[in-house]
Amino acid sequence: MTHPLITTLKKRLQQPLPGLPAQLEMTSRGGPESWHIRADHLESGVLALLYPHRDRLHMAFMQRTEDGRVHGGQISFPGGRREPEDVDLVQTALREAEEEMGIKPDEVQVLGALTRLYIPPSNFMVYPTVGYSAQRPIFVPDPVEVAQVIELPLSELQDPQYRVQAPVRVRGDLNVKVPAFVVQGYTIWGATAMMLSELLTVIRELET
Repeated sequence: MTHPLITTLKKRLQQPLPGLPAQLEMTSRGGPESWHIRADHLESGVLALLYPHRDRLHMAFMQRTEDGRVHGGQISFPGGRREPEDVDLVQTALREAEEEMGIKPDEVQVLGALTRLYIPPSNFMVYPTVGYSAQRPIFVPDPVEVAQVIELPLSELQDPQYRVQAPVRVRGDLNVKVPAFVVQGYTIWGATAMMLSELLTVIRELET
C-alpha cells in the first residue's frame, strides 16, 4: 500500500515550490546575486528517494568515496552528470541512482521535481527528482563511487533538533561551521542539505 503522504506529495510537487528561500535555510553563502553561473556549466540529475522501511518512510543517501574530487567523502543523493543519451534530467537521476546504488528505475515512481540548484565549486546545475519506491530497494553500491549507503528516517530529518551548525572540512585542512542536518552521526550539508531543506518544507506544508 502506498504511504498516504506520497499521493499528496505528488500533487503538491506539481504546484509552485518554496524554491530559493527554503534552500537558503541550509547555506551560509550569500544569495544568488553573489553566485556567478558560468555559461559553460554542466547539468546533473539527482534522486531524492522515499521508501518504507521498519514501518517508517526513509530516504536514501550515499557517502561518496574519497576520490580527491570537490565533493569526495561527502554525503549526497545519488546522481551525476547528464549524458547525451539521457532524454531528460529525470532519466539522468534514475540512471545514476541505478549505476551508483543499484536502485532499479522501474521500481521508482517519479513524484515530481524540486527547484534546480547551481553548485559553484563543481560548476553543475543540479536538477533534483523526487521518487518513491513501494519497497525498500536492494542496494548494490558501486565501490568506486560509493563508500556506503546511508538510510535515514524521514521523521528524524524533519526534527528541528537535528538542524545544527556543524564543523565540516571544505578543502584541505580548512574547517568551517555550516548549517547541516546531523542525524545518526551523519552530517549532510552543502547542496544536498539545501535540496533536502526544500523537500522538507514542502512536506511540512502538507502535514500542517
